[in-house]
Amino acid sequence: MSTIDTRSPILSARGVRHSFGQTEALRGIDLDVHPGEVLAVMGPSGSGKSTLLHCLAGVLVPTRGSVTYGPSAGRQPVEISALSEPKRARLRLTDFGFVFQFGQLLPELSAVDNVSIPMLLGGTKRSEARRRSADMLDRLGLEGLGAKLPGELSGGQAQRVAVARALVTSPAVLFADEPTGSLDSLGSENVLTIMLELVREFGTTVVMITHDARTAAYADREVIVRDGVIGAGYRVSP
Repeated sequence: MSTIDTRSPILSARGVRHSFGQTEALRGIDLDVHPGEVLAVMGPSGSGKSTLLHCLAGVLVPTRGSVTYGPSAGRQPVEISALSEPKRARLRLTDFGFVFQFGQLLPELSAVDNVSIPMLLGGTKRSEARRRSADMLDRLGLEGLGAKLPGELSGGQAQRVAVARALVTSPAVLFADEPTGSLDSLGSENVLTIMLELVREFGTTVVMITHDARTAAYADREVIVRDGVIGAGYRVSP
């Protein structure tokens, strides 16, 4: 990956509001996410934290306000919220990675083929994609399991496959929505530990949605979302 410019935020939300019909999920969010940090976004169910993640990632376009992505050094910042859907989709493919609560693996594909998907979509040759996928699975402690289908894996193993898929393209930003919400405490600890070891090695910025204080404790900083607004965060580590 290119060196990330630490002098300015990699993601900035300004005055972000978003409504679903008459229901206002976000009511004016200002937030900076800094290069290389692990940010935990906490809040009760229905607080707007997942909507905020989707706006930051360009999945949703804010009803009002803006989201700006300031990528690696040498590239101009881009206002994600002003891009067309095809351009936002391309940005999600090239610069962002995603991990969801239940993994969202394709059940008919093997672990290595699931991990290969973002590379194949980006134009990587199948043989190279499979090689890199197998290497990433090995890094996540899944040696010898590349041919297994998701249904043949434990919950923790399947979630590590999802992490491998998200990180195999070395994304600048990883968005994780309750990444361990479906796992027990030991499985959660294993997945979080290995995921965060890799993102810190790669220099990847992480925006992680969670309602669990134990999960948030792994982050560098925490912000709280309640009723569509955000409160002050604090740093868990310098």
